[in-house]
Amino acid sequence: MAEELLRDVSGVLVTVVEAVGACVIFVGAIWAAVRFVVLAVRHRSAAVFTPIRLSLGRFLTLGLEFQLAADVLRTAVAPSFDQIGQLAAIATIRTALNYFLRREIEQEQRQIAGRTPPADHPHGPPP
Repeated sequence: MAEELLRDVSGVLVTVVEAVGACVIFVGAIWAAVRFVVLAVRHRSAAVFTPIRLSLGRFLTLGLEFQLAADVLRTAVAPSFDQIGQLAAIATIRTALNYFLRREIEQEQRQIAGRTPPADHPHGPPP
């Protein structure tokens, strides 16, 4: 009885955490798309899009962390060997994605730090 209740509660928690992760990614994608359109109309320089990519990368990284947390929760109650293997594969893939996203974000932040924005444009440097 207690294990069944724990499974039910765990299932609800997994759904909530997955939904939060999906919402984070969705909000980040919408935000980036709107910023992209606004800046594309105003500027023709590719340099103004780097901060958008950095922000989208942060949203993706955070969303992936929530998704990984949901996967861990899913296997928290009496996991089978198949579930543990699936979790290991998913965790490896998501961790690799996060690693490469973070690396790219850090690289672009270093590139931005080497530039200074012009006085007339607060969002980025000229081409």
